Amino acid sequence: MGVVKNNIIFFIFLCLSFYSWAQVCNSPVLTFPLNGSTNVPVNSTITWNAVVGVPGYIISIGTTPGGVDIVDNTNVGSSLSYTPPLGLPENTQLYVTITLFFFSGGNPDVVCPSVMFRTEDVTSPPACTMLLNPVDGATNINIATNISWNYSPTATGYRISMSTVPGAGNIVDDQDVFNVLNYNPVLDLPPSTQIFVEVTPYNENGDLSPCPEQSFTTGAVATLPGCATLINPLNGAINVPLTPFIEWTAVVGASGYRVTIGSSPFSAEVLDNVIFATNSTFVLDFEPNRTFFVTIIPFNAAGNAIGCTQESFSTILGCGPYFDSVTGELVVINPEISFPDTISFCQNEAPFVVSSTDTADGFRWFQIDQFGNETLISDTAEVSLMEVGSYRYEAYNTVAQSNGTVECPSSQVFNVVASEMATINSVLITEQASGFRITVEVSGMGNYEFALNDINGQYQDSNVFNNIPAGSYTVFVRDKNGCGVAQENIKQDITLEGFPKFFTPNGDGVNDFWQFIPTPLTGEIEIDVIHIFDRYGNLLAQIEPSSNGWDGNFNGRPLPSNDYWFRAISASSSQIQGHFALKR
Repeated sequence: MGVVKNNIIFFIFLCLSFYSWAQVCNSPVLTFPLNGSTNVPVNSTITWNAVVGVPGYIISIGTTPGGVDIVDNTNVGSSLSYTPPLGLPENTQLYVTITLFFFSGGNPDVVCPSVMFRTEDVTSPPACTMLLNPVDGATNINIATNISWNYSPTATGYRISMSTVPGAGNIVDDQDVFNVLNYNPVLDLPPSTQIFVEVTPYNENGDLSPCPEQSFTTGAVATLPGCATLINPLNGAINVPLTPFIEWTAVVGASGYRVTIGSSPFSAEVLDNVIFATNSTFVLDFEPNRTFFVTIIPFNAAGNAIGCTQESFSTILGCGPYFDSVTGELVVINPEISFPDTISFCQNEAPFVVSSTDTADGFRWFQIDQFGNETLISDTAEVSLMEVGSYRYEAYNTVAQSNGTVECPSSQVFNVVASEMATINSVLITEQASGFRITVEVSGMGNYEFALNDINGQYQDSNVFNNIPAGSYTVFVRDKNGCGVAQENIKQDITLEGFPKFFTPNGDGVNDFWQFIPTPLTGEIEIDVIHIFDRYGNLLAQIEPSSNGWDGNFNGRPLPSNDYWFRAISASSSQIQGHFALKR
């Protein structure tokens, strides 16, 4: 099956010693607060890093190691953070315990060592808060509504007053509801009435009363629908398919349902309060090996159902990575692939056959058009490529799981380019202080490298060779994609012998002209033409080897004493470049 397993000690069945616990739990380290921190704000969000192969986390907070008296084993799914809804107690040493949550394959949950920190000492009363439901100024609110408000940082409790006229308290009069964020009136509220609400947060330092009154207006008498519960998948179900049919109980009197689904109790990345007219829906492409949290709120003209609870289910293991319940190993089913992002073939080799060297249960090759559309062109380990362009290679393994066979792919997008043997256009030879520079000019649709005198190299990417001694050479240009090697001989060309270093056009009959003079060393060089330039690259003269040479004039006027440059082109198209002095 090609399953890749990276061994990770999994507690020798969960705990020969505290050390083995630490080996597995050394990854979910708190990133805030850090272990041993002090003066931590009471409204802090607890954060930690991810553990590979762990589908979910459970958090507990207590006043003793492993304690749950502040937060009791709250499942946060795949979330890596948690904000206690009621804050943290002040000036208290607290312990956070993260549990690695496994919902499939029989793995027990793994309780990691507790992390300790101390909260701040609060020295001032909490600020006033705002209504969360109903919001201030809302109208047509159902008479059976409950009242909720936002957490006020540093608060340890709340008092509430409700009345039909400002400040009267004739429904609820400054009632202490302690440290909660909601209140459910004992009786239904009067219909079609403005209701005034004052919520006063407090702590050991007192309160900031009077807090501003907020209000909402009730509607006519109407019956709210009840809550719904999941039918498929059931609450707490595991191994749920990645595209499940989700169904919940039909609620009498409901005109629709608001559905929220996320991978943590606080997120809604799958469905965000989406309205459905019926009590079922398909959801596409859930992530495998994850817990998803579902909230379903029926509604009708009277409003939303009150007090509906969140439910959850867990998807199939999929391709991992995940911990094997028997071996304690981290399992990754996707094949490991090794494939370049660019390949090339010689123009005369089409079709070009490419074969995969990866170990996998199956293979696919796709051609990608200019619009990003993919066409399957092979489902074996090899493919015949007919043209340049973009392609995608895919290798996959299959594994049987409780809900059927799962296919786990790995893929690589790559480009195919054409190549060809180089054409050597010219070889330019230039004098340097300690030898010569050879510059090889080439053309062709390829990626080339260069060498001198040995077809087997050493090759270099640069087309320039510096400080080369005088002599005969062979230049080799090799296509990196294997489409052939071009070569050209340079016989005795690499010399400036025969090109005078200076001349004196003063009419005394000695060195009055500058011209190439063959020597025994340059006897084999056949010069076709010589161009002469000033130091700015302006062409001054063109002379033939059979002429007397250059007389130092330009357009009939003598040029001043200075350095001038020449470029001699041989019969083999090689170029020799150097400079000389004109002296008067």
